[in-house]
Amino acid sequence: MKIFREFLIILVLYFIGELLAKTLNIPIPGNIIAMILLFLSLCTGIIKVEKVDTISNFFLDHLAFFFIPAGVGLMNSFDSIKSSAIQIVIICIVTTIIVMAVTGIVVQFTSNMLSKRKLHKEIDDNRKEA
Repeated sequence: MKIFREFLIILVLYFIGELLAKTLNIPIPGNIIAMILLFLSLCTGIIKVEKVDTISNFFLDHLAFFFIPAGVGLMNSFDSIKSSAIQIVIICIVTTIIVMAVTGIVVQFTSNMLSKRKLHKEIDDNRKEA
């Protein structure tokens, strides 16, 4: 029953995202809006992590399975995209480099911020002890 309840939470958020995308004519796909809603709900505490933990781990464990339909779709439409295959490969390489660079910068920034907080906390603790 727990998995069903967790799946229902994800499914309701998905339907809300799709509904918002269709009714408000937002050029963002409904599933992306649903992920943003889930993120905001988790950050604000509306949904606790424990309420979606099991189903989230299931989806992450089987993530590769969800790419099969996209791969089959690419194989079926390869004749259509064959003429622009080089441009697509170049775009994939460039965007991968950009994503890796931005991720590295964000991780370094976050790491530096956390280490500064830890250092300030240690200094404050030392001052309180003295």
